[in-house]
Amino acid sequence: MSIAKQDTAKKVTVHTLENMALKGEKISMITAYDYSMAKLVDSANIDVILVGDSAANVMAGYETTLPITLDEMIYHAASVVRGVNRAMVVVDMPFGSYQGNSKMALQSAIRIMKETSANAIKLEGGQEVIESISRILSAGIPVMGHLGLTPQSINKFGTYAVRATSEDEAERVIADAKALEDAGCFSLVLEKIPANLAKIVAQELSIPVIGIGAGPHTDGQVLVLHDMLGITQDFSPRYLRRYLSLGDEIRSAVQQYSADVKSGNFPNEKEQY
Repeated sequence: MSIAKQDTAKKVTVHTLENMALKGEKISMITAYDYSMAKLVDSANIDVILVGDSAANVMAGYETTLPITLDEMIYHAASVVRGVNRAMVVVDMPFGSYQGNSKMALQSAIRIMKETSANAIKLEGGQEVIESISRILSAGIPVMGHLGLTPQSINKFGTYAVRATSEDEAERVIADAKALEDAGCFSLVLEKIPANLAKIVAQELSIPVIGIGAGPHTDGQVLVLHDMLGITQDFSPRYLRRYLSLGDEIRSAVQQYSADVKSGNFPNEKEQY
């Protein structure tokens, strides 16, 4: 019964998120990078699936998000879309696919939408990327913004510490947020900024604001799936709540499988033809 209900559930759209925010209904957002996990996540009635450039970290093992390419993001996003019925699928534009060149930004966004059938793109930055956002929006592609800690700028800041703790930087975040809304972004992610600042931004904007490490006052929350499930175990920021210790369970299961193979216990009489 639950599967049938899921199959007939209405697709989450930009307007769905706008209405949820207006009603005060919190928006749930999680990352996914492959078909199987996306199908599971979607069946749990998550609202938004982000195909994050965090795939560079959790899928490819890079230290930063910088190395992942547009082709790789398209591969992950297309895999995710094939597993999704209800959730809105948003795809991160990777480093180097939009910064400083609005024509390239439009070409990159069009490739993502055409080759993945995703529903929207997300990019990092404030007023410095407004021209790119405007070009992308001119093609009818929904854009989600991202402010605060912007991992693609790690070499500029040199640290993943909390952002916007000074008054000047906080004012810039507020100004950038308003600029992104005015440019036409349908939503905004705020990453790792003080909760009070996130509350101010959420109150001053009419578009949905999604937080990660930004306190409880935003319109929704996003986490990296592998972090939340405990698959990644060497990353424990204050904002992360682990709902499972799946890394330990996977390791234990594989150890048991290996032991059963070596002892001759697997396969048994019922596990053969």
